[in-house]
Amino acid sequence: MAESKITAQATEEQLLYANILEKGMLIGLLLMFITFALYVFRIMPAAVPLAEISSYWNQPVHEYLEAINHNFLHWDHLPTGWSWLKLIGKGDFINFIPIAILSGVTIICYLAIVPGLFKRGDKAYAIMALAEAFILALAASGLLAVGH
Repeated sequence: MAESKITAQATEEQLLYANILEKGMLIGLLLMFITFALYVFRIMPAAVPLAEISSYWNQPVHEYLEAINHNFLHWDHLPTGWSWLKLIGKGDFINFIPIAILSGVTIICYLAIVPGLFKRGDKAYAIMALAEAFILALAASGLLAVGH
């Protein structure tokens, strides 16, 4: 009976995915520290004053958004989805940039490995990686809104 050997060697695609994920995580983490410092040290003005933000923490999200909109933003619609981009110049909303980077780096990882998978002849894995990237991008787009 022939013994099968299991190797613990990573493929090129696995290494590429891991390297991109590591760099994306480090960039996102570094930006998180920087943007938080911009907010906490009041280098950038906040949409919601830092001294008042804790008074809203006990509210459910929808009530919080209504109160913030009513008291500070005065928009026609509540700030949901990607509408935070309109507030990118505010210290409390610039913090969303690293969160978006950390959330989106997986999409970049999947797209980066697709050419190598096709080149190796792993069409099924390549198609699954493309589908995964598409599904994640579609979910992040906000086009698939559910509920409210």
